Amino acid sequence: MSNRALLEVIALDAEDAIAAQAGGADRLELVTDMAADGLTPSREAFASIRAAVDVPLRVMLRLTDGFSAGTHDDVEALVRAAAGLREEGADEFVFGFLDAEGHPDLVTVERLLAVISGCSWTFHRAIDNATDRDALRKQLADLPGLDTYLTAGAAGGVDDGLPTLLAEAARHDEPGYEARLLVGGGLRLEHLPALRAAGLDGFHIGGAARPHGWSGPVSADAVRAWRAAIDA
Repeated sequence: MSNRALLEVIALDAEDAIAAQAGGADRLELVTDMAADGLTPSREAFASIRAAVDVPLRVMLRLTDGFSAGTHDDVEALVRAAAGLREEGADEFVFGFLDAEGHPDLVTVERLLAVISGCSWTFHRAIDNATDRDALRKQLADLPGLDTYLTAGAAGGVDDGLPTLLAEAARHDEPGYEARLLVGGGLRLEHLPALRAAGLDGFHIGGAARPHGWSGPVSADAVRAWRAAIDA
């Protein structure tokens, strides 16, 4: 099964996590507050989800809406939250911050890396809002643990970003492009054939796993439909 494509599903609680795993999710992204596009869950939420499922869990590190890390105090609070999640057993994370000019906020990223040393992590859709995607990748290329970019290819979603995703997939051997592309953000089933044909093997869904929207739980059947389509 080592060549099977990765399906990551957003989970808000243990009920979501159990349904996502039952439907064939390989990994979960744990967040709270999807009204703000996903913020850091509590230690208690992480612990309850960790106890409920045995798939890998990537925990969001983000305390404010948008792609800025916020004020000095916001960054300090984020570092404390990361340390607490590590103490609780979290060992995979998701984060990404830009400065006011749209360049990667390396100071904040390196503060977090000091706390999560040895962990794998995803740089999330901040890349889709960066001034220069290629420059960002080259700046981040040597950071320890970075193995994934969560991206739609464009700020507007996969419909807009598909050409970028296909072009970047073709560069996977170049410096800065070795990390896996995890496609998410307006991803629909009809995008999958072109993405799979280009060799892309990571897919991330949130609302697509929830037939009743964010107010309802993850549906194992919805996840199962994605699993089947990805594997087809």
